[in-house]
Amino acid sequence: MKLNKKGILVVDDEANITTLLRMLLERSADYQVQVENASTQALAVAEKFLPDLILLDVDIPGMDGGELASRINESPTLRTVPIVFLTGAVTRQEVASSDGLIGGLPFLAKPANQAEVLGCLRKHLAPRAYLTGVESQQLLAC
Repeated sequence: MKLNKKGILVVDDEANITTLLRMLLERSADYQVQVENASTQALAVAEKFLPDLILLDVDIPGMDGGELASRINESPTLRTVPIVFLTGAVTRQEVASSDGLIGGLPFLAKPANQAEVLGCLRKHLAPRAYLTGVESQQLLAC
């Protein structure tokens, strides 16, 4: 394992989505991927894994993506971790027409293709020492 791999946490209740994203990201050899299919467990997993970025489903049973993102942003150890929302509720065209931001937050429309996912990760994992928390969410669209 390379020491400079970036940690990505994928939170989605659909196991086929998390499996596909894990395979896609690990195949690139740049990422170490942790998946969680239960939103109620995701915060604890994130605090243990300490990811560099979180891909988070919006419509997830138990605790929706917005509520989970709020809790992540309240955590002292996670508040600077970028969150990119995944959703089937918007189209690629809607995401593209809003420069990847919906409500000021970065989104990827499901199903996202390999180029979209990898491009979004590269953008959000770029050095951003001058940004923290919500600032980084709002300024960096997919």
